[in-house]
Amino acid sequence: MTTVSAPSTVRSRVADLASTRITGWQEGYLKDRPGDVAALARLRRGAGREPSALPDLWTLVDTGPLHIRPEGVRPLGEAELVRAENALHAALTLWAVHQQSRGARMHRPHTPQRPAGLGAAVRRLMPPNDIDEAVRKRLVRAGTAADLTSLSQRLRELVVLLRRQDVPLDYGLLAGQLYTWQTPGGGDIVRREWGRSFHSWQQPAEQASGDSAATDTHPARPLDSDKDAS
Repeated sequence: MTTVSAPSTVRSRVADLASTRITGWQEGYLKDRPGDVAALARLRRGAGREPSALPDLWTLVDTGPLHIRPEGVRPLGEAELVRAENALHAALTLWAVHQQSRGARMHRPHTPQRPAGLGAAVRRLMPPNDIDEAVRKRLVRAGTAADLTSLSQRLRELVVLLRRQDVPLDYGLLAGQLYTWQTPGGGDIVRREWGRSFHSWQQPAEQASGDSAATDTHPARPLDSDKDAS
């Protein structure tokens, strides 16, 4: 019996593309490859800004694979491509802020055993068995953003907090959510996902020193590393 796979959604294609691009840059950055270090520096300047504001990033935020039509899948419409480009720009540039000068992988795929969605990541900033209202309100404020640019700016504030504590995030998942955010009713869908993610995080029985203590460790870099001075 032949199993027929369901066609990929636009959201899943955007998520996969973001994850693939970031994974490549991330590994190169951690190995000090000049091209990847330069790419991160360029991307970082676009965080919280509209894609049209920085034409220099168009070669990095490349939606070319989304123009390829898989067999049996309809071509994407103009509105879908615009949403995809916006979502990719936001996710890639936010990751660049998150990864700057960090010696661990700040993009980590989400799994049920190791939640890495935005809500779970924010929950990890809080003390065990307690809610930090100031941090929680930042997540709520992001969820009430009026448009994707203001959402990106508010997410950047959260990403800076995650970076300080080396808390990773699944940027493929985030890219897909940012795509959905732009669709009719999409904000409500994403807010619910962030809420479920927030409650999914459970403090481990034995508190580890963070994901960098698992398998993601590289020598830490000082925050003012010359490597990221651009």
